Amino acid sequence: MTEFKLTGNYIPMIQLLKATNLVSTGGEAQIVVSEGEVKYNGEVDYRKRLKVKRGDTVEFRGNKILVI
Repeated sequence: MTEFKLTGNYIPMIQLLKATNLVSTGGEAQIVVSEGEVKYNGEVDYRKRLKVKRGDTVEFRGNKILVI
């Protein structure tokens, strides 16, 4: 599990995927989210601008991110 330290109140889902190097571009992040490849707190979520906050978990292709 990867821990991502949040500096503000939230980070948009697509930016989190880029910041953790799980995707190489914002366009790729938008595609994988819209195709249902990303789980937010255990549920598939299609919102690209989803505000991920402390305590949330994001799963993508076998990688789990805990936002702290």
